[in-house]
Amino acid sequence: MMLELRDLHAYYGKSHILQGVDLHIDEGEIVSLLGRNGVGRSTTCKAIMGLVPPHGSINFKGKAIAGLRPDQIARAGVGYVPEDRQIFATLTVQQNLELGLASAGKFGRWTFNDAYDLFPNLAARRDTAAGVLSGGEQQMLTMCRTLMGDPDLVIIDEPTEGLAPKLVEQVGRLLDEIARRGVAILLVEQKLTIALKISRRIYVMGHGHIVFESDPAGLAANAAIRKEWLEV
Repeated sequence: MMLELRDLHAYYGKSHILQGVDLHIDEGEIVSLLGRNGVGRSTTCKAIMGLVPPHGSINFKGKAIAGLRPDQIARAGVGYVPEDRQIFATLTVQQNLELGLASAGKFGRWTFNDAYDLFPNLAARRDTAAGVLSGGEQQMLTMCRTLMGDPDLVIIDEPTEGLAPKLVEQVGRLLDEIARRGVAILLVEQKLTIALKISRRIYVMGHGHIVFESDPAGLAANAAIRKEWLEV
């Protein structure tokens, strides 16, 4: 098992956000975490990464990581693509990618050329300051920079939010390629069609805990769950 959360709780001040989350991800598996805004999906990602203090059990490749610093968790093999696209605005596209490497000049499953092949927009702007890229291009860059660290699991929070349909297709292809190379994915996503298409399993979150788990076909067939927990 790649990642396992057991009875995970998290707080913002006195607000009890995560209220006993249980989920797991196997090696090379794409798992989507769905739910309406504010139910705790992003907080789950941040708790795994140590950006929010976790209370409960988080095991990654059989080792407890709850309580470790974010940099220690990253070095253990967990990549994180946050929803706010944390690029280095004054550095070029190429320099941003270089910062993603765990060791300068040492590549794992991913190279700079992989990023440029997958996203030709980045190739055309490799010497451009990242701060002048479009929002979609910055999202591409953030995802590719994370992959440069060669993670075994990548947590991706709302990768298609605000993107044009063409870019959504490119992100979908990247997710498929990540999985093809044996990297597990925890995907937080609003677009149900994407989650149903690429996921092996799906969790639905509501009020800080998991309310439903199934394969994509199970969710597609369960109109009551979709209406109660996903539809606006």
